[in-house]
Parts: sequence; structure tokens; C-alpha cells
Amino acid sequence: MPHSVALRCLVVDDDPLSIQVVKNCIASTPFLTAVGSCESAVAAAEVLRKQEVDVLFLDVEMPLMSGIDLLRTLQNPPLVVLITSSKQYAVEAFEHDVVDYLVKPISYARFLKAAQRALELTETRSSAELTVAEPSVDFTFVKVDAKLVKVTFEEVRYVEALGDYVHVVTGQSKLIVYSTMKAVEEKFPAAVFVRVHRSFIVNLKRVQAIEDNTILIDGKHIPIGQTYLRDVLQRLNKF
Repeated sequence: MPHSVALRCLVVDDDPLSIQVVKNCIASTPFLTAVGSCESAVAAAEVLRKQEVDVLFLDVEMPLMSGIDLLRTLQNPPLVVLITSSKQYAVEAFEHDVVDYLVKPISYARFLKAAQRALELTETRSSAELTVAEPSVDFTFVKVDAKLVKVTFEEVRYVEALGDYVHVVTGQSKLIVYSTMKAVEEKFPAAVFVRVHRSFIVNLKRVQAIEDNTILIDGKHIPIGQTYLRDVLQRLNKF
């Protein structure tokens, strides 16, 4: 797809060599253009106050003010791709609704994936991406043994895959349904339900806490699969 306007990028890192690596990646990406770079979060805050920026490539670990600290100060931040030498900030990063999280040393292939996510978000922002309309019907029917049982979405806590069956867990019961997780995903509204693991779908309205890559719902600790983590945290942040 051709792109008539390149996304304006600001690179922030206290290491000049790291800045150059990111700028080289930007130069190799047709739909990106670098509008500047800063070696501190303080300098970046001033640039963002004066200049239009579409994507911020932001280092986490910097003296005086970290990248996370900078994000906390911004009322209307651009799209943000965090860059760090450690994976320990992943959960905190996505609490700030970042586009992606790159761990040094950065490969161009991984950088391009993050850049494409930023482009997709830019192209769909006006059409309420990640904000799905509430369903007009608040229930569905599932087959339990030889009968169809009505399930109200509001009552469902989570769905768990068990072999050829799924358990639909509500506040009052656990329904054993002959179905696949894919079929449940298609039947349950995406505005409220999200796949968090290959074996679990949860009701976002019932999430009580997230701790150590698990979700807590009614005392049940539900694991978050690594491949689902980014989307789960973004959905929870938008919910």
C-alpha cells in the first residue's frame, strides 16, 4: 500500500550509538521519517511541546528522568515504541498503551514489525480501532448435552478449553460445552471477551487484578500466554 505521508519520528536515548541505530532503521523504512533526536527525556519533553510527532521511539533507562517518567508527564502523547536493554518493563510499558516494546540489540526485522503496528494504528485511529461496539444482544445459547442453554454474557467469568470441550464458567455454574475456543470467540462479543491464553478467554468486566502474568477472576488465577500479553494489556488499558 503506498503511503503519501511519512510518520514523523522522534528518537530519545541517552546513548548516541543507540540513537544512530534507530535513525538508520527509520531511514530504511519508507513510511517513516526522523524529525529529530534527543539524549534526554527532559529535552524530548521540550521538543514534543513545540513540534508535531507521530511516533516516539523512547529509551526507558535514562538519567534524571526515565522514559516511563516522561510518558507519565505527557497529556496527549504520540504513538510510543519503548526501547530498553531489559525485559522487566514489559507489563508497565503496556499499561501506558505503547505500540510496542523493543529489547536491545534491535534487529531491523523486529523494528519494522513495531513500525508497521504504528502505521496500522495511525491509519485506523479515526475509526475507533480497539474500541469495539457493545453487542446489541446480551446472551447466546450453548449446547450442553442434548439441550441448548441460554448464557448471559454479563454472567460469564471465563471460558476454559479442556480437550474437545470448553467450560463456560458463570457466577452460578460451570457449563461443559462441546465446542472449540475459536467457535466461542466468534460467538462471544469481542467488546467484552478477550483470548488471554490458548486455553482461556476472559470477561474483561470480571478481571479483578493482574499479577505475575496472571489474571485474577473470582479467586481463579488465569495465565496470560506470552503471545497474548501485548494485546491483553492494551485491551485492558482501553476498557
